Amino acid sequence: MPLINRGSYQNVYWRGSSTNPGRVWISKHLMTSSQSALPTAALESLLAFWADGGVDAMLLDVAVDRIEAGKFVPPPAPARLAATVTAKPSRPGQPDIGGLVAQAHAAATAAGNLVELGEAIARFEGCPLRFEGAARQAVFARGRPDAPLMVIGEGPGPEEDARGEPFVGRAGQLLDRMLAAAGLGDQAFITNTVFWRAPGDRSPTPAEQLVCQPFVERAIALVKPKLLLLVGGASAKSMLRKEDGILSLRGRWFEWRSSTGELELPAMPTLHPAFLLRQPAAKKRAWSDLLTLAERLDRPERPA
Repeated sequence: MPLINRGSYQNVYWRGSSTNPGRVWISKHLMTSSQSALPTAALESLLAFWADGGVDAMLLDVAVDRIEAGKFVPPPAPARLAATVTAKPSRPGQPDIGGLVAQAHAAATAAGNLVELGEAIARFEGCPLRFEGAARQAVFARGRPDAPLMVIGEGPGPEEDARGEPFVGRAGQLLDRMLAAAGLGDQAFITNTVFWRAPGDRSPTPAEQLVCQPFVERAIALVKPKLLLLVGGASAKSMLRKEDGILSLRGRWFEWRSSTGELELPAMPTLHPAFLLRQPAAKKRAWSDLLTLAERLDRPERPA
C-alpha cells in the first residue's frame, strides 16, 4: 500500500487497482495548517474522485488501536469464600434434624414388636416427606418377620404408596422373582430407608434418611436377620455411610454398624431392580450378587 504525496495532501492510502479500486483511507484533514487551502472546485473534484474510488472512512489525527479498544475486560472475580464457614443458626421454620432424630429414636425404642413399630412410623410427623404432597400414607415393610435376610431399598414409589407395602411395583416384582430364583423368596423381610413417597419419585436426601434411621435400626433389632441386602445407591450410601457409587460398592461385603454400635451385620449392596429394568444387561451382575449372598446365608453359623 504505497503512500501517495500529492502536493499538500498527505496520509492518503490507496489499495487496489484501477479496475478494482478496493478501499481508500484518507486523513481527517486534507491539508496541514501551514498550507494554503485549495479552491473549492478543486477540493470538491478531489473528494468526488476519492468517493468514486471507494473511500468509505476517514483516518483520525491520532492512531487508534481498534483491536485493543474492542477487547472485553471481564469484571474482577469475587473473593473466594473461606474454606471454613461458620455454621449459621437455623432459620425460623427450618427443621431441627437433631431434634427430629431424637424424636424418631424415642418412638422407635418404645415399639416392642414390628406391628407397634409400623404404628409408630405411621404416627411420626418428623420426616418432611410426609408433608410434601406426594405421600398418601406411610409404607413400612412386608415379608417374614423373623427372616434371616433383610432387604433395604431406598423409598416407596407410586404403587407402594397406593398399597402401603414396599417393592410391589414392576421393580418389586422383578426383585421377588430374583429372590425366588436364588432360593431366598421366603427368607426376606423388605423395607426402605424412608417410609414416605418423595415428590417426583426422586431419591431420598441424606437428611430424610437420617430422620428415619432409628426406625430402620429398630426393625433390624426386632427381625434379627443374619445378612443385609442394600438395594440401590441411596440405600447403600446411607446404611454404610459411604460416598462411593453403587457400581463400585455392589457385590462386596461390608460390616454395617448401628448408630449406637450395638448392632453389627454383614451387608452387601446390589443394583436396584428399577435400574435393571432400564439396563437389562446389568441383571447378570445383580444375579451374581444374590448367588454370593445366598451361598453365605447357607453357611453354618460360627461358634460363639
